[in-house]
Amino acid sequence: MPSPETVEVDFIAPRHLAGGGDPAWITAPLHRACGWSHGNAPLMPRVILSSPDQKALLRLEPDPDGQWWTLQHAPEPDRPAWYASFGARTPVEIIAGFIDALTDPTAAPADPQDAVQPLMNAGWSPSYRHHRFASPDNTVRVDIHETTGTWWIGTLLDHARPPVWQARFGEHTPPHLIAAFTTALADPRPVLRTGTSLSLPTRSPHLVTQTRQEVRAVQVASALEDRIRTLAARHTAATAAPSVPRRPPTSPSHTR
Repeated sequence: MPSPETVEVDFIAPRHLAGGGDPAWITAPLHRACGWSHGNAPLMPRVILSSPDQKALLRLEPDPDGQWWTLQHAPEPDRPAWYASFGARTPVEIIAGFIDALTDPTAAPADPQDAVQPLMNAGWSPSYRHHRFASPDNTVRVDIHETTGTWWIGTLLDHARPPVWQARFGEHTPPHLIAAFTTALADPRPVLRTGTSLSLPTRSPHLVTQTRQEVRAVQVASALEDRIRTLAARHTAATAAPSVPRRPPTSPSHTR
């Protein structure tokens, strides 16, 4: 039995089979650390956050037949409008890779190949003329449309059943954001789940490693606040630093 100073938590690997986790891992830092505003609709089961420049809109809406997380970005002088979406059981730690890169004031443009490199470094297998990648456990498929450059990532336990979760990136999604997502997706480190957020798509020991440990209660309780402070400090440092011209983006090319 845990002591009053400790709680039992589960560390789940691989992270893509850890379940969705706590949505506040995304929404609270966006609002409190990055200055995203939200509407006030207490009777609606959804959250809508808009970026300070009003160019990005993140919608979290429970939809049993669709993507729960949808981000839409307005066009800019050098890029048409784009979107990204994530299913309900997409682990928030993986979504955070994408969102944290989006809100990083020092993020630099990237080449489309950079989005594939984290998967290759982690031993994911390319096939179909390098437009599809499979995770080592063969439960995740990454498909890149050869012509448009759109991405579809799906976690499947059984091809006869719907995907556990999907992520989709429109053709004009900045490559450095997709690279941040694939980096988080391929990260071998387990993610933490507590009793209230422990909803695994499978408990098969052949696919999931579930390790229960006692952890200091204050450590679990402060994890979100620590994350918010870290992201807020990032913005403060960027504001205080002298302005440095950003490298212009490379000409768009499709992943090969």
